[in-house]
Parts: sequence; structure tokens; C-alpha cells
Amino acid sequence: MQPEQHNAPLAAVPPSVLVCTGIVSVQLGAGFAAKLFSQVAPAGVTGLRLWSAAIILAVIGGRAMAGSARRIIADRAWRDAVVVLTFGLVLGLMNYSIYQSFARIPLGISVTIEFLGPLAVAVASSRRWLDLLWVALAGLGVALLTRGGTGVAATAYRQHNGLTGGIGPAAAGVVFGLIAAACWAAYILLSRSTGRRFSGSSGLGIAMVLAAVVVTGPALADADLAMWRPGVIAAGAAIGLLSSVIPYRLELEALRRIPARVFGIWMSLEPAVAALIGLLLLGQSLSVPQWLAICCVIVACAGASREGTAQPEA
Repeated sequence: MQPEQHNAPLAAVPPSVLVCTGIVSVQLGAGFAAKLFSQVAPAGVTGLRLWSAAIILAVIGGRAMAGSARRIIADRAWRDAVVVLTFGLVLGLMNYSIYQSFARIPLGISVTIEFLGPLAVAVASSRRWLDLLWVALAGLGVALLTRGGTGVAATAYRQHNGLTGGIGPAAAGVVFGLIAAACWAAYILLSRSTGRRFSGSSGLGIAMVLAAVVVTGPALADADLAMWRPGVIAAGAAIGLLSSVIPYRLELEALRRIPARVFGIWMSLEPAVAALIGLLLLGQSLSVPQWLAICCVIVACAGASREGTAQPEA
């Protein structure tokens, strides 16, 4: 299937603005999710997030999604089908894994492990030695930023469910973090490919529905009465909008126009924005090394942007 015309309003917005807006949105969603962890199991929060995101995207672009599905069948564009199916599986597994990691080890450690994904994309597609310098600087910033952090969400969930800090939960948290990192790397590549094969948000909508189906079993298995309270459902819908619909749609458009390598390094802003959201939303203070880390990440992102956007990939 040949790629169709891009979404006109978003096409006029610079990629850097799209990415930064998506980062702020997803971290605001993470703040709301952190507050839910004391009431609902991580799998349940994942389900609420993806179910609501799938519904929102289906309502907004259901006709376009149905049209894309019909074109795949009519044109026998099985490569497009494989891309969007894989994208959906990765979305579901990525969301499930990172929330499971948050529940078992400190949030800072989870973020550090997950960030190995975008760093891997940046290193794998690097063409200049200077790119490796930006990656190293971003990695240093992430390490400083998350050193010694204790995530509010992880603490609340462990206290609520009686989990201890033994080797079992910690090892599982690391494994889930590594799975999320691998999924994040795959997400960058698959989102870019989906954006080039499908118009607007039709490909993302199809993938989101598949992701919602993927997490339904685990979410229902961990569900309890608290999960179905109106306030919790409303919070889940807000998380789905902020953490999935808005950022994924903006990133999809950005990845149509910039190299995956540059996008991967830009995403190193995630830990810095998370720290600021934690300060404003959750009252978490920052140490001097953490402020230094933010500076490292911002410099790395600026350097990667200046070096990489002038020569976009084919």
C-alpha cells in the first residue's frame, strides 16, 4: 500500500514541538497513573489506559480505520498488515511491562532501564562519532537524574499489596524494565513505519485496538471492585488520553519527518520532564546532581537535533 497524505494541521507543526508536547503529555499521564497504583493493580491501570485510548481513537477516526483495513484486504498489502499488527503487540507489551516494573523497583531505576531502548536506536543508526558523544551525554544525564530515586508509584503499590523488597520482586522489576526498553526501541521504528504506510491516525488507531485486546486478559485477571469505580474509570480515561492518544499521535507525525536516531535522542528529555512533573505534581524535590542531569540531557538533545535534522533518512 502506498502512503497517503499526512494530517495537514500537524504537518505544519515543527517535529521538535510535536515531540516535546508529547513528552509533557505522557509524563502528566504518568503522574495520574502513579496516584492510581495505590488503588488498582498495574495490569488494571494498563487496561484502563489502553481501553480508553482505543475507544477515543475509534470515535475520532473509526471511518478512516475501517477504510485502511478494507484497503489492506483489497490490495493484499500484507506487509502493511504485519507492520500494524506488530505495532499493536508492541504497544500492549510495552505499556504492560513498564507498569509492572514500576510496581516492583524504584521508578528511577525503571526509567533508566527503559531508556536503554531509545539509546539503542540512536547508537544502532549512528553515522558519525559525534552522535555517540550526544548519546553518551544523554546517558550520563539519565544516570545522574535517576540515581537514588524512589518512585512514589512503586512505594504506594508495594505498601498496598504487601510486597517486600526481596530479590524476587527486584529481579522481576529489572526484567520487566528490559522488556519495556526493547519494546520502546521497536515502538520508535514501528511507529515511523506505520506513519509512512497509513494516513492520519488510522494505523495508530488499529494498533491501539490490538494493544487493548492484548492487555485485556491480564487486566481482567487482576481486576477488583475498585477498578470499576466511576472516579477510577475517569482517571483511566485521562491517562489514556494523556499517555497514549496525544503523545503517540504526535510522535507518529514527527517520525514521518525526522530520522529515528534523532527521535531516539530527543526522547532523552523524558526523564528530565518526569522530574519536573514530579516536582510540580507530586512534590518531589530535586538534588543538585539531578539538576545537573537535566542540563546534560537538554544539551545532548540540542546537539543531536542540530546535527541530525539536516539530513533526514530516506
